[in-house]
Amino acid sequence: MRDPSPRRNGTAAGLRRLCLETGFTLLPIGLALLMAGLLLWLMGVDPLSYYGFILRKGLLAPSGWQASLTRMGPLLLIAASLMVAFSAGLWNLGGDGQFMLGAVFASAIAPALLSHGVPLGITLFLALLAGALAGVLWGLLPVALKIWRNINEIITSLMMSFLGVSLANVLVKLLLADPATTVPQTRNLPWEQRLPMLFGGPVSSGLLLSLLAVLLTHAVINHTAFGLRIRVMGANPRAAIHAGLPVGALTLAVFALSAGLAGLAEAVEIIGIQGNVRADWNPAYSLVVVPLVFLAQFNGFGSIALVFVFSVLSIGSESAARRMGVPNHFTLLTVALLLIVPGLTRLAVARLRQALRHRALRNTTQGGA
Repeated sequence: MRDPSPRRNGTAAGLRRLCLETGFTLLPIGLALLMAGLLLWLMGVDPLSYYGFILRKGLLAPSGWQASLTRMGPLLLIAASLMVAFSAGLWNLGGDGQFMLGAVFASAIAPALLSHGVPLGITLFLALLAGALAGVLWGLLPVALKIWRNINEIITSLMMSFLGVSLANVLVKLLLADPATTVPQTRNLPWEQRLPMLFGGPVSSGLLLSLLAVLLTHAVINHTAFGLRIRVMGANPRAAIHAGLPVGALTLAVFALSAGLAGLAEAVEIIGIQGNVRADWNPAYSLVVVPLVFLAQFNGFGSIALVFVFSVLSIGSESAARRMGVPNHFTLLTVALLLIVPGLTRLAVARLRQALRHRALRNTTQGGA
């Protein structure tokens, strides 16, 4: 009869490792929230009341959790966009420009197609596709300069982002403005002609599309040959070249996919929630999601969890800014602490483990001598 002891020992070791990893994850997060609470206390705000208010307004109230889920839709698609780019070692920081142009194209196409009698389902699909294609087209120049001239994509994508936001405003004000209103905005898509709503409330079904996009991106990155290639390229581009990988083609494919997801994010926002694009409107979601994706270490499930937490924080803090006088941007400070403290903790733990290994090796060597 086989001895079950090794299996039990392996299970116990796995549980111990899981508990340690969970502790190493939760402890820094708690420490970051404690530091944010200390800042609130120095500002004269009761931290417990602030966190409780955010929890009630962002999650427990019916309108709060609906608003938090609605906020998650575009943020998740941007998270998917950044996951694929960062896994390949590429910095697509032009998401805001791709996002806004996707919005303008989607908001322009949907009412035009409906006015020509195109069925609603086909119209919504083509509007989403137009938003994604607009993002891809706006991402072509940075990736072309990266491939053929080796120009840093951080600079070029950021510059293209500013140009994209400006171009979107120009299009809204001069070419696509609704003549039926004096406010500079695109034609409004009626509520009943937007993406279907979930739970009988204001949560757009774009949330499901966004969740599916993140999970598919996670699966592609971690469980396909294409994902293995881009992870090799992200870990060491020179090794990828020596291994015979088509780095140029992979860079083009990854950047196009990333920009397309950013464009699709805004299409979901417009077709599912806003209904039109107003001039000078820019929620600037792209750079906000960057620390969340890094904190999740490019993991799809971790990104979903952190985007949910951020959505609750942002919705709750908007109410807190009005009721408790705490600036709305305090949410970004909290997110920054949630990124920095766990990062420093992991670095300290890695250094400690390395020192312990060196001490154990030195003791072994001295004992053998």
